Parts: sequence; structure tokens; C-alpha cells
Amino acid sequence: MSRKQILIALGALVLIALAGATYYVLAPAAPAATASGPAFVITPHDRTLGNPKAKVTLIEYAAPSCPVCAHFNADTFPLVKQNYIDTGKVFYVFRLFPLRPDDGAAEKIARCLPEDKYFSFIDLLFRNQPKWDVEYAQENPALASPDGVHAGLVLLGRIAGMSAEQVDKCMTDTKEDDIINKVAQDGDARYSIQGTPTIVVDGVSEGSHFFSYDELKKILDTALAGKK
Repeated sequence: MSRKQILIALGALVLIALAGATYYVLAPAAPAATASGPAFVITPHDRTLGNPKAKVTLIEYAAPSCPVCAHFNADTFPLVKQNYIDTGKVFYVFRLFPLRPDDGAAEKIARCLPEDKYFSFIDLLFRNQPKWDVEYAQENPALASPDGVHAGLVLLGRIAGMSAEQVDKCMTDTKEDDIINKVAQDGDARYSIQGTPTIVVDGVSEGSHFFSYDELKKILDTALAGKK
């Protein structure tokens, strides 16, 4: 998705895609980092993996409905986790950057689960995009779930151990809406996000595209070398 399309999506009233409609307005954009200010701030709301005291911090802005993000999740992230996060070299932060309202609904389900189940549910969303992602219905109708986005998200929530009623309650709960919008606008203000996934290493955006393991390895190794 282009930057223009993203800003249009982020700058308007957005409809959360679920059985009952909920509207929310984006919070004012956070100020961009300055020479005297931090390039990144980790908050209690962030979902993270690895050692918070690692020498390098990697932030990924992604959307569960993004097929490029799903590709990164399947092909690149497992190796990054194995070789950098699990070894204590890199602290990883995942942040939602919604491309469409369905991403907000999916995030709210993930946030209803115990914190230690968050990443497994995000992985479930990525690996099962045809079951719920409206993009499949638009571009690949033969692969799309015949039951629609809402039914697909309920199905995945049930796989994660929730009841259909719990999934609906999570999606209709509005307490996360302002935070979802704030995180997205802060990310755009700080890093001029062009699309997803966007990778930020120690507060510096490395761009918005699919990152192969070899490409990301070079970026992380360079960052680590600078900390010795």
C-alpha cells in the first residue's frame, strides 16, 4: 500500500470491521524525534520479545492483513528470532500499523489473550490470511473464506482458545482504539512510514519492504558492531 493510501486511511474516520460498527478518530500525531529527543521509546503497551537490555532494538511496524508482512513472518522472522532475539543480541518490538479496519479488530482479539499468547496469535493471523483477510476476497476470491472477515476472525479466536462470544466482546471493546491510532500516528510522525512491514533499528528506519534474512542480518550485524 502506498504512503498516500496509508495517510488517507489514517486521516479519516475508520470503521472497525465487526458485527456491530464502532467508529474512532485518530489521535493527534505525536511529534517526531528531534536531535535532543529519543529516537524511540518503549512503552508498557508494546509487545516485545527478548532481552530489554540487548545492545540493539528492532521495532517492526506491521499489519496482520499485509501479505508482505506474512511473508516476512514466515521466511525471515524465525531466523532473526533464533539468531538474534533468543540469543540476547536484539530486543524485538512489534507494533500494529493498520492498513484497514480489520487489522484493528484482529489486534484487539490478540490483546484479549494472555500476553504470552499474543505473538502466537499474530502468527496465526499471518498464516491464515485467506480465512479472514478481505484482500483475498478482492483479488483471490477462490482462496477467500466464503464466510467473510468477521467469521474468519471468530474462527481464529476460537482456535486460540476463546469462545465466539469472547471474540465478539473483544472486537466491540473500544478501549484499545485510541491506543491503536496513537501508535500508528506516532510511528508515521517519527519514521515517515511508507508501508508495511517497516523495520526500525535503534530508532532509524530501514525502510518499508520485504526484508530477506540476509538483508536484515547485515543491518543488525552493523548495528551490533557499532555497540562494541
